[in-house]
Amino acid sequence: MMRASGAGRRARRPVRMRFEGWIAGLGTASGTRLVVGHWPRSPFGPFSDVMLERPDGHRLLLAPTRRTAEFIAGTYSFDEVRIEPVRVRVTGDVWTVTAGAVLGLRFTVGRRGPAGLLLRAVPAALSASPGWTAVTDPPARLLLGVRTRGTAGGGRHEWYGAHDLHRITGMTAVVRGRSLGALTSVRPPVRFGFGSTPRRPSLVRVTTTVSTP
Repeated sequence: MMRASGAGRRARRPVRMRFEGWIAGLGTASGTRLVVGHWPRSPFGPFSDVMLERPDGHRLLLAPTRRTAEFIAGTYSFDEVRIEPVRVRVTGDVWTVTAGAVLGLRFTVGRRGPAGLLLRAVPAALSASPGWTAVTDPPARLLLGVRTRGTAGGGRHEWYGAHDLHRITGMTAVVRGRSLGALTSVRPPVRFGFGSTPRRPSLVRVTTTVSTP
């Protein structure tokens, strides 16, 4: 009787993919909420993406390439996915985000508050570790209304290691030529995955680790 080789018997280990960058969460007076991901370092190279949820619950992903769109849509849930040239420009404390003819967004970043000071006090190597999220998840849920670990789509697991947090103090946003109104809190929470963003509009520097089966 033939026996399986050692390589055949071994279970395939999950692959961990690390994304280093920033996540901005914003609410608008129109009820649309936006989440901007800006990733200078990722397995796909530098890229940015935008997730929008309308007041009626419709969830839209704007991603720059088919490859990044497929990965993000396999991790989170959307009703519509569009390939658009998402670009981010940072000038001082002003961020400008565009996505083709779909989105024009400009927001201003303010000072870091107590949460940002606390996050910066943790060594970066520790705060980026998935294991550290076992410590940060309970206070993040209580104080910010977010989760730092959980199960994502496609059998994936995800960990958010936050390193810094700044408040967003102002914003203008236009989607398909229509203004979304003034900046407000991110309510209700967005429903792209297991977690949302802080209720108060914020820019978070983060290391996101995704484990794929």
